[in-house]
Amino acid sequence: MRLLLTLFLITPLLVFSLGAEARRIKDLATIQGVRHNQLIGYGLVVGLDGTGDMTILTPFTVQSFLNMLTRMGINTPPASILQTMLKNVAAVMVTADLPPFSRPGQTIDVTVSSVGNANSLLGGTLLMTPLKGADGQVYAMAQGNLLVGGVGGGAKGSKVLVNHQSVGLIPSGATVERLVNSPFSQGDYITLELNEMDFTTATQMADVINQQLALGQPIAAALDGRTLQVQAPRGTARVQFMSRLENLQVDAGIEEAKVIINARNGSVVMNQNVTLEECAVAHGNLTVVISALNQVSQPNPLSNGNTVQTGQAAVNIKEDKGALILLKKGVSLNEVIRALNTLGAKPEDLLSILQSMKAAGALHAELEII
Repeated sequence: MRLLLTLFLITPLLVFSLGAEARRIKDLATIQGVRHNQLIGYGLVVGLDGTGDMTILTPFTVQSFLNMLTRMGINTPPASILQTMLKNVAAVMVTADLPPFSRPGQTIDVTVSSVGNANSLLGGTLLMTPLKGADGQVYAMAQGNLLVGGVGGGAKGSKVLVNHQSVGLIPSGATVERLVNSPFSQGDYITLELNEMDFTTATQMADVINQQLALGQPIAAALDGRTLQVQAPRGTARVQFMSRLENLQVDAGIEEAKVIINARNGSVVMNQNVTLEECAVAHGNLTVVISALNQVSQPNPLSNGNTVQTGQAAVNIKEDKGALILLKKGVSLNEVIRALNTLGAKPEDLLSILQSMKAAGALHAELEII
């Protein structure tokens, strides 16, 4: 407990993961062909309380509104007039995920995002918007009232905003109109794809399937470090077969030693397989401060001189003392954490130290910077 407290006091964003254990196949792999599909559409949100697009700056909003009125058989006024009238309309992009095996008539959630300069989508209603897939076909139709998680107000140039108001959600806001064909029920085999490439996990998964589900002849084989081919029955029996298969427990292979570094916020995450060789580290900070002082040289009243602006710059360099620290060999995560804590480095400094230790061969782990 004392060690853990010390870790977070020195590097509050240093986190470690727990060890690997037996996991279900459904947590380790996915079924080829059983996947989500992204949908996208362009539409209009109406009913805003004067917080819509400034149509003078977003002409596509006026154009979209005129096209909609024309399709409804309404004589449209000139676009120049609408540009000064439309304040309750906003152009938006609508996105959604189409789950596998979705049938026509089922509903899915949609996200509505402003593409113009609308101040808020609060209180708006999305008009009927077709949602298309990557093949250009319409798979769902979206419409409904937006749920926006923010509020705001303002007057005379001052305003207060709470959360983001340019994005809204419509629960069950789209109705599926087209079926996506899936290869799940076709052929004599299904293909399992591991989330992470690992030959050991693939081999052990095939062994477990053959031991638990095969009747004599093996039905599963690892094609490579990520893909398994499994013989499966046809028809409705395949669903029952997959229900048993996805709940089988597999002892996953030992995870690769890895350290994840987020260079944006200074966080460091490492798993339990990270080890450390004995090494010596010296760490110090170099600070350079440059200050400028501007002065004005004013001539005498009766002289013919000119007023001149002069500047004086001062440069100060400060280097902190960095003692050479011996880090003992660490074969467990606790020992690695204890060694890193002895450095007393800040999270942003720890990033450079880990990179240098990796280059020197003292850190046995893959460094991944995100």
